[in-house]
Amino acid sequence: MRVPAQARVDPDAISHNVALLRASAGGAEVMAMVKAEAYGHGLVEASRAALAGGATWLGVAKTDEALRLRAAGVTGVPILICLGVPGEPYERAVAADVDLVAGAVWLVEEIARAAVRAGRPARVHLKADTGMSRGGAGPDGWPELVEAALEAEAAGHLRVVGLMSHFACADEPGHPSIALQLGLFTEMIEYAEKAGVRPDVRHLANSAAALTLPDARFDLVRPGIATYGLTPIPQAGTFGLRPAMTLVCDAALVKRVPAGSGVSYGHTYRTERETTLALVPAGYGDGIPRHGSNLLEVLAAGRRRRIAGRVCMDQFVIDIGDDELSAGDEIILFGPGDRGEPTAQEWAEALGTISYEIVTRIGSRVPRAYPGEGAVGDADG
Repeated sequence: MRVPAQARVDPDAISHNVALLRASAGGAEVMAMVKAEAYGHGLVEASRAALAGGATWLGVAKTDEALRLRAAGVTGVPILICLGVPGEPYERAVAADVDLVAGAVWLVEEIARAAVRAGRPARVHLKADTGMSRGGAGPDGWPELVEAALEAEAAGHLRVVGLMSHFACADEPGHPSIALQLGLFTEMIEYAEKAGVRPDVRHLANSAAALTLPDARFDLVRPGIATYGLTPIPQAGTFGLRPAMTLVCDAALVKRVPAGSGVSYGHTYRTERETTLALVPAGYGDGIPRHGSNLLEVLAAGRRRRIAGRVCMDQFVIDIGDDELSAGDEIILFGPGDRGEPTAQEWAEALGTISYEIVTRIGSRVPRAYPGEGAVGDADG
């Protein structure tokens, strides 16, 4: 079935990025973060590519993601669910040998009850809030959390296999919070271990910290965006990472219009002279940012073209002047930049956001394709 838009994902690029991250991790293991459909790249396929590159753990946000990986045959590797909310089917996660994060006493207790139902101990990572003020227990609540976990461990309901926290500003080298968080995490580890916790892994580093903060690597690093080849610190360069996603469309319609033609809703773009317009069959319903209207660029007929007029739900228009383009010709919205196309990082900078948002927002109407599955026009969806 012909598809109008497609996100081509290069598994070899993901494997390359993980291998690079592993080499830079100084002996620490690598947990590839594959939450949010692997940042839009495809949960199962990206996970397999990350494992091929040397990842020894996988990290997700939600229970469903972990269970989908197990159902797809991703076994024999630890998977960590990093976000805990009341009422999740934790017994299914425990039964599937999936690790859970607990940053509150109530969650330790809920996981312990789920472990009883599952008939086996849960594997738990205790989360410390060292300054992000998001998930986890802060210094005041840490002793109570550790005590609750040790009591549940003594009862045979769980085993504390990890201690973890999360940086707030690791992507801002030199930010004063980095040293403060690192020091506090070290203190909270020491408290937990003196109390009797015997973790297999201690982990704090995200992509930015894994690449730039050796003291933060501990036993395990958790790269997210870098796994997919996008730099966590744009001002510091690419670190040798290779972007894995290329977003392409077939031109849907190409036509000449006279000077002064208003284009798309609101006529926020008018043609200065007689020109050729091309219709690109992807819009904000597919994850193309509407606030990229008259701003974002794509590659068409060998040159970059700015979106002309407002991005619609299913389509947008580009002005190609007098250049040649036919319906069905390929247009590259973003990619690694090898052919002169914009990158996801360039889109992000144009919009005042981060590359994470650009790739994760590409919606489910846009099929992901991997080498060997065919290109736009002959993929089977």
